[in-house]
Amino acid sequence: MLVLVLLILVALAFDFMNGFHDAANSIATIVSTRVLTPRAAVAWAAFFNFVAAFGFGVAVATTIGKGVVNPEVIDRPLIFAGLAAAFTWDWITWRWGLPTSSSHALIGAFAGAGVTKAGPGVLVWSGITRILVFIVVSPIVGLLVGGTLMFLMMHLLQRAHPAFVDRLFRRIQLLSAAAYSLGHGTNDAQKTMGVIAVLLFTSGYLGSTFYVPFWVILICHAAIGLGTLFGGWRIVHTMGMRLTPLQPVGGFCAETAGAIALFGSARFGIPVSTTHTITGAIIGVGSVRRLSAVRWGVARNVIWAWVLTIPCSAAIASLIYLPFKWA
Repeated sequence: MLVLVLLILVALAFDFMNGFHDAANSIATIVSTRVLTPRAAVAWAAFFNFVAAFGFGVAVATTIGKGVVNPEVIDRPLIFAGLAAAFTWDWITWRWGLPTSSSHALIGAFAGAGVTKAGPGVLVWSGITRILVFIVVSPIVGLLVGGTLMFLMMHLLQRAHPAFVDRLFRRIQLLSAAAYSLGHGTNDAQKTMGVIAVLLFTSGYLGSTFYVPFWVILICHAAIGLGTLFGGWRIVHTMGMRLTPLQPVGGFCAETAGAIALFGSARFGIPVSTTHTITGAIIGVGSVRRLSAVRWGVARNVIWAWVLTIPCSAAIASLIYLPFKWA
């Protein structure tokens, strides 16, 4: 029982780190447009990350729990290795200021630990294939929706006074930031829910049917909300300032595009990357104004970090799991 409690705490630590690491995704646009101060923005995002616990389903949690590694081979050492590896990769990329995906770090880590334990046959390829497809699809959706919204706004508001547009979207951006934070909480907190639920299931605490208890939903949203509240500035700087300059109207378009993509994916139980989605949306908004508005060198570094996330987290998890295999 003590080991189970400790593993749940490790899972919540990852969830906290997820919020800490991905806080930038929720607040970068609203901070860079100076609609809210960093302190007010993280409080705003943290609140809506927690509110997402109520009424948004657990389809993503089910995918994480059953759609990456065969639940029959999952044990406590494997879960520990996966969580520790994902946490480590999140910390490394946070130190570098790179907006990588906590979701894909977790997926890669569990896959790496699973393969180390029992070979590639334990991987659930139907679930993994869907996840891999949406690694590409989610930023493209963000880019296209963000770019389309920005294009429409530019044409609809071309005769409006810039000061009026600025005042209007400073207010509206509060709503789009809230919607994006809801989407972030809905998608990302569910990954940890899936981990804790599969831990309870394999320990015999859920009976014969896999499901996510409500108390697990609450503590996961609380952890990601607290992590967001304490989130760092490094990635905010990359996302909201270095990638492309943003005005309130651009921030609104990027956040709205991200929210649409996240709610859509959560509806179908697809654990997409909130990081990839909002980054694509920001690039889409910037490129509509002019291609040179996007700092493509920064974007290239971000994309390389995306490419490396799954293999690196898998390798770290494999190394962490090896002592358990040899024991």
